[in-house]
Amino acid sequence: MANHTFWLTEDQFARLQPHLPTDTRGVARVDDRRVISGIVHVLKSGGRWVDAPAVYGPHKTLYNRFVRWSAKGVWEAVFLALAKAGGPPAQVLIDSSAVRAHRCAARGKGGR
Repeated sequence: MANHTFWLTEDQFARLQPHLPTDTRGVARVDDRRVISGIVHVLKSGGRWVDAPAVYGPHKTLYNRFVRWSAKGVWEAVFLALAKAGGPPAQVLIDSSAVRAHRCAARGKGGR
């Protein structure tokens, strides 16, 4: 069976790490690299949090980290910092396509 998991490389995580929050209280966070890789996997696959592979840890941890960091603006800050560091993109793509079908398009041709 093929390995269908996503993992950040050491270099990728090293670029992310300075932008992650350090103001944690109480119990220390679990492995950031594992959790962020799990979050990226779920977002890339378009699946549900509960369907995340067990190698990333509990799906509730992935969901909670994503939601909490979204509310704190962590993801936006990370993306802005990484975008500035990489320089201007050579190409920008925007996809706003939509496919619409009439309500009667659900049936096949031929009536009943």
